[in-house]
Amino acid sequence: MTTTKIPIPAGRVRNGRGTREAIISAATRLIHVHGYNATALDDVLKDSGVGKGNFYHHFKSKEDLGYAILDKIVDGFLERTLEPCFADAEEPPLGQIRCFLDRVLEAQRARNCVGGCVMGNLASELSDVHEGFRTRLATLFTAWQARLAMALESARRRGELAASAEPEPLARFVVASLEGAILLAKVSKDVRVMEQCVSELKRYLALQEVRS
Repeated sequence: MTTTKIPIPAGRVRNGRGTREAIISAATRLIHVHGYNATALDDVLKDSGVGKGNFYHHFKSKEDLGYAILDKIVDGFLERTLEPCFADAEEPPLGQIRCFLDRVLEAQRARNCVGGCVMGNLASELSDVHEGFRTRLATLFTAWQARLAMALESARRRGELAASAEPEPLARFVVASLEGAILLAKVSKDVRVMEQCVSELKRYLALQEVRS
């Protein structure tokens, strides 16, 4: 008697790292749209094609998965949105900030205003009810503000930003304005809202700029 081996689809063969990444990617997509609490573990397993046993091999709990998602979000935000603009040493600091604003706008345009800012979404949903997530998100927003403040301080030292401008409060204003703009664009489903807010942010920065 002979037996026939049923081939396993190549797309479903994963090593340990591939399985972990599949879980994180699926959960990130679901949480971005539905939120953390509304995303059930069963939904993540179904979307990722991973069994429950494999899930618990990589994560102790849904909370543990949530922390891994935050790590991935932070890495992606730094790699694709924040650092590319600030890595160009030849670009003036205020030009770096304008580049960053354009990247945030393009990200929302590419998503057609669906999902909003996953960091902002998680902050709104979990900051009052989960201290672990709140502290991690606070660290992220603080790092974001610090990077903008560093560029603003550099611009002030170079004589390109008004001496009366305060880099830290101004950086916090930019972050808060962007998060509000992303939320309004998400609610209205109109990218023009985001475009207008980014344009006004640039105009405000220009008012602080020292023209030679």
